[in-house]
Amino acid sequence: MRSIVRAAGAALGLVLAAGVAQAQSGGLKIAYVNTEALMAAAPGRAQADSLLNREGEGFRAQLQKLQDSLNTAMSNYQKKEPTMTAAQKDAAQKSISTLENDLQSKNTQFQQQFQQRTNEVMAPITESVRKVLDDIRAEDGYAVIFANDPGGSAIVAADKNLDITDRVVARLRTVSATRPAAATTPGKPGTPAGVTTPKKPPTR
Repeated sequence: MRSIVRAAGAALGLVLAAGVAQAQSGGLKIAYVNTEALMAAAPGRAQADSLLNREGEGFRAQLQKLQDSLNTAMSNYQKKEPTMTAAQKDAAQKSISTLENDLQSKNTQFQQQFQQRTNEVMAPITESVRKVLDDIRAEDGYAVIFANDPGGSAIVAADKNLDITDRVVARLRTVSATRPAAATTPGKPGTPAGVTTPKKPPTR
């Protein structure tokens, strides 16, 4: 899950640094933030993590079933191989090869599906952080706000007084407190705060 935070933070950082050329012209007010800390404090983040963990477990359970089938097939083949005919060996080996290919294919498919789902769930959360940052930038007159994340920032040294991470986190927590908790239906995961679901077309 930490990789998700880093990816979202990196995407956010590109937006935050958009005004760097303008800030370098001199005399303009700038600040920086730790976007990983902001994403961790964003409204709906805990629900998003829970939702993604549940869906990820579903993918892992399906892959485990395929892995178990493959392990069983290989174990049976190893036990029976000494007494098998050439034709039986060939058939068993082809069956095992098919299972291996299915496992690899499903693994790739699930990784792609999970990444797509992660992007969908995290996008509105990233957007809520971006909005708070833009509001504070406008309120305080900053020309640009930089992303200064550990191990992922181009900033090598800066005045700590320019760090407004705590201010942004406090605003995010205020936003979170004013939003109603997402309702959940038995058997159906709730929607993280800020995440919108497609509306169903009206029935005629």
